Amino acid sequence: MQKRNLGNLEVSALGLGCMGMSGVYGQPGDTAGMIALIRAAVDRGVTLFDTAEAYGPFVNEQLVGEALAPVRDRVVIATKFGFDIDMETGARRGGTNSRPEHIRAVAEASLKRLRTDRIDLFYQHRVDPNVPIEDVAGAVKDLIAEGKVGHFGLSEAAATTIRRAHAVQKVTAVQSEYSLWWRGPEADIVPTLEELGIGFVPFSPLGAGFLTGKIDQNTKFDSSDFRNNVPRFTPDALKANMALVDLVRQVAARKAATPAQVALAWLLAQKPWIVPIPGTRKLDRLEENLGAASVELTAGDLAKIDAAASQITLQGARLPENVLKMTGL
Repeated sequence: MQKRNLGNLEVSALGLGCMGMSGVYGQPGDTAGMIALIRAAVDRGVTLFDTAEAYGPFVNEQLVGEALAPVRDRVVIATKFGFDIDMETGARRGGTNSRPEHIRAVAEASLKRLRTDRIDLFYQHRVDPNVPIEDVAGAVKDLIAEGKVGHFGLSEAAATTIRRAHAVQKVTAVQSEYSLWWRGPEADIVPTLEELGIGFVPFSPLGAGFLTGKIDQNTKFDSSDFRNNVPRFTPDALKANMALVDLVRQVAARKAATPAQVALAWLLAQKPWIVPIPGTRKLDRLEENLGAASVELTAGDLAKIDAAASQITLQGARLPENVLKMTGL
């Protein structure tokens, strides 16, 4: 597996997003099977594994911790703080909570669940409008000084917020949605990260599955699947947006690749400090995704993709309105 740098943190060119193993995209996966999948990713050279206290809550961190304990020194574990979750019961109280004392409490609890003595990359999951970002960065800076955290990250933060945080504690990576289906970060986020030397970790790099070509307007999701509530996954939006999938399929046919591989290769080709974290519960999909690192898109390929994509009008918001309000973008 090729390597890339998020700031000064070296990781595999593709990471593994573990959220979906504990739900969100339907029912949770079998624990033993998910542990085996995570370890299979390690065997194939993946070193960056992404989780969060909010996934479950708590159970995804426990899963990742158990899976990676035998190979802890070979991997980079990224987790997150920032939602208002009862530390004892896991009950979601709604909204955000990045008060410094809460950040510390989350870090201590995450360390135990992850079976480790340090969190390699600690993201603020969502910007807290009630806590100055300087106070958040300062709290993480203290944890870094104590050796409990290695690197500081932000998720779904605006460029101005990134700059303010970076002035207090160096930001190693920013995580936000980014793909051929959602290119919003190109306006302000990507240029800011390039200027400051911060790495970018796109989540939903396959458009929550849409860019794989396996979803259309007739697809039925499990009743617990969050995509049932996402505007861009309504039948009408899916039908309208299939033009983008058709474009990816055409490129895939020329490259003897799959649509998923082309979508990931496109991200990898944007900047050398971009590290996508596609998620999956299946070994064959894991291997398919990792194969994207071997798909070469030339400057000509990228120009043709951009030209064709610019002629497609995409429909539907990327998240429900109430969730979009919680981002800092």
